[in-house]
Amino acid sequence: MYKVRLTNFEGPLDLLLFFIRRDEIDIYDIPIARITREFVEYLKLMKELDLEIAGDFILMTATLMQIKVKMLLPREIDEKGEEIDPRTDLVKALIEYKRYKEVSEEMSFLESNQRKISYRSNFENDVIEHPVELDKLLKNITLYDLMKAFKQVLMDRKEEVFHQINKLNVSIDEQIDFIMDKLDTEPKVHFIALVKEMKEKIRIIVTFIAILELIKMGRIGLQESQNYNDFEIYRLSNG
Repeated sequence: MYKVRLTNFEGPLDLLLFFIRRDEIDIYDIPIARITREFVEYLKLMKELDLEIAGDFILMTATLMQIKVKMLLPREIDEKGEEIDPRTDLVKALIEYKRYKEVSEEMSFLESNQRKISYRSNFENDVIEHPVELDKLLKNITLYDLMKAFKQVLMDRKEEVFHQINKLNVSIDEQIDFIMDKLDTEPKVHFIALVKEMKEKIRIIVTFIAILELIKMGRIGLQESQNYNDFEIYRLSNG
């Protein structure tokens, strides 16, 4: 079993904030049923990909479920005689996290700009390195988008009954070569088209992991596709 750990979402509040920004939701009027459904779906996708799920994500799921139940019940009344919104604590936590994240992003931006400044020195001995910037490689693509495409491919795969069990030998290195060979002949490859002829789920899984490895290596980039459940893969100039 191939186990992968990704950190696109730093925690459950980060994921919730992503859903709120993506769908342009009023943070003070969160549709709990909808957000809970999205959150649970994300955890299911993580389990299908055998991604490591932190305990705070599971705790947030329980919290959302609890809020969802309270939203269906008659509201409690506070000392002032006003209804208590079950979402209040969650909204406060999200607003505080949003402030923290905005400050953090601003500091990261300033640090990134500072690194681009070149100071005069001994140019003959200077070595300029260009680190891989994942934000540029993943053009409007999130981990959630990748997993949705992956799940869609597996759902589209027809179940086949095998009476003879044969061991399938497939490695990440082999699928890395397979992907790069495809990009030698085509400037861009759609993920669904890439795995269309693959009948074994394990081969699709290993191919997906190979894509993640190639991104980390800075050899390929991803961008949105017209199909909501798909994405395009392209080779980088240094890949």
